Amino acid sequence: MANPELYWLPQSDRWLSDVKAVEALPPGDVTSWDAMRALAGIRIDFLQTMRLDRQIGRLFPDAQPDALTSQPIRLAILGTATVDHLCAGIRVALLRRGLWAATYVCHYGMMQQELFDTNSDLHRFAPTHVLFSIDAANLTSALDTATEPEQARAALAAAVGDIRGMWKTVRETLRAKVIQQTVVPRQLSLMGSNDHRAPASRDWFVSQYNDALRQCADTDGADLVAVDRRIAQDGLRAWHTPNLWHRAKQEIAPGAAPMYGELVARVLAAQQGRSHKCLILDLDNTMWGGVIGDDGLQGIKLGQGNAYGEAFLAFQSYVRDLGRRGVILAVCSKNDEANAIAPFVEHPEMLLRKEDIACFVANWNDKASNIRAIAKQLNIGLDACAFVDDNPFERNLVRQELPMVAVPEMSEDPASYAQTVADAGYFEGLSLTDEDLTRNQLYQANWEREALRESSTDLGSYLRGLDMKMVWRLFDQVGAARITQLINKTNQFNLTTRRYTDDEVAAVMDDPAAFGLQIRLIDRFGDNGIVSIIIGRLQPDKNVIIDTWLMSCRVLGRQMEEATLNLVAAEAKRLGGHSLVGEYRPTKKNGMVKEHYQRLGFTVIEEQEDGASTSRLDLDGFEPAETFIKVTEGSDA
Repeated sequence: MANPELYWLPQSDRWLSDVKAVEALPPGDVTSWDAMRALAGIRIDFLQTMRLDRQIGRLFPDAQPDALTSQPIRLAILGTATVDHLCAGIRVALLRRGLWAATYVCHYGMMQQELFDTNSDLHRFAPTHVLFSIDAANLTSALDTATEPEQARAALAAAVGDIRGMWKTVRETLRAKVIQQTVVPRQLSLMGSNDHRAPASRDWFVSQYNDALRQCADTDGADLVAVDRRIAQDGLRAWHTPNLWHRAKQEIAPGAAPMYGELVARVLAAQQGRSHKCLILDLDNTMWGGVIGDDGLQGIKLGQGNAYGEAFLAFQSYVRDLGRRGVILAVCSKNDEANAIAPFVEHPEMLLRKEDIACFVANWNDKASNIRAIAKQLNIGLDACAFVDDNPFERNLVRQELPMVAVPEMSEDPASYAQTVADAGYFEGLSLTDEDLTRNQLYQANWEREALRESSTDLGSYLRGLDMKMVWRLFDQVGAARITQLINKTNQFNLTTRRYTDDEVAAVMDDPAAFGLQIRLIDRFGDNGIVSIIIGRLQPDKNVIIDTWLMSCRVLGRQMEEATLNLVAAEAKRLGGHSLVGEYRPTKKNGMVKEHYQRLGFTVIEEQEDGASTSRLDLDGFEPAETFIKVTEGSDA
């Protein structure tokens, strides 16, 4: 059976010559990174993946290129089968996302020994992330058909308890994030379709174990790589070859390694805040069949009773679900605006409506320029955008002009559109919060705020007219999921870009010498949600270090920075602090806040060659700034 393909990536007849050009570059040539990332963005197989991975190791053997990632990734893979051949696919899939990783594989058969021995090679490697990969044969080795149901269930509970114990060790001893691969469902059935009625069967055991992993991951703060779901789609034979298992103990076949790496990299990227945020959609022959400007409302193909029209309807349904899950939806169409909007307002079969779209751009400009305008209006990076268009000319133009934008290859059959976007995995998520479910409404409200700004005669009257209220509270369990999510996904307005696990957020709550603030902004147009997270720590010298200060870009220019500083100063004084110390750690994305502390009246006390700086504000003489924002402490924050 064919290997699982990354079919949404474009193909290139220049890949071989381009990779040879990279191979000719000297080690440490930082300019080669973009060229290698472009090569990783092409549809390549296992051997090509291995070849490109060798260049990652040759050109950047010890560390990621300067300022390419906000946090180094050190991934340890703890497996019971042979997993060395999977590392290249992970590193290349991360390269595809502009991320670099060092990897470590535990010695064969030594997973638990290395984990629990603090002097082991694993502990010396000091991973930031640990990926567990348990093979089905190892997991079910103690079972046989004579095992009583009660014994099988007890064995299942013990196996689940064992892996949860290892997760706990990773979190508490290695201080790393846990990623758990689900078990490959390759055990043979004993009873066919009703194998679930044989609790001692290996097939039943693996199925129950994977279900338990999903439940425990939610409570224990682990993130899953769901290979069982992917195998259900691709077929087991695309992922597992029995003779390779017997010859080399490779449970996952080399041909599936690029897809495996893609699945792992999506989770790692999501943990780094590098999942895509916005789906930008073409309209004609993408959201409906036909050209609205020529065919009119009655002429486009959309809706029930027609196979072609139902395919577009199915795509709209999936897009709408993405929007309701928290993906920002935008339109980029070459059309007269009135014609483009008409189906969203008037067509009876249209599932997507105007209120589902956070940014609607329809004109005759080139699509690359319009995508730039959409990203600017939404205050997101271009690398947070994915663009779907049925036209290969438009896709290639955007890839050439905006290589940081994800552009999936689309077939000519609209019935495949939803599956293609889903398989591409652009919107990998780790949690779902209430604010995710209302994100497009937040951006719709921003349109109304912008209209007020344009109608106001001066900034003061605009801000006064917003009737803003800042509602804050200290970190708590109610907001913990959203706090962790924001810390790990915010990249632009983020002074230090430090990432926190659930346990580390909880530790801030328990630390009497620290404070964590979650701040939301409400105005006449609605609730912006939690827009800022601050973590401060009191030091023995009575300085309060601002460990983390991040803020949503959509609330900039509304005096939120000044109002937040007033609150931070008050909390620092409550802890007994005499001064605030703010750090700026530059990344490729947070240049906008380079002078944040200086603008707020801090004095720079240290500057480093890489652009990092430390600034100080004396609290004894601090006078809170006057703003148009009413500040309240509230339990409904």
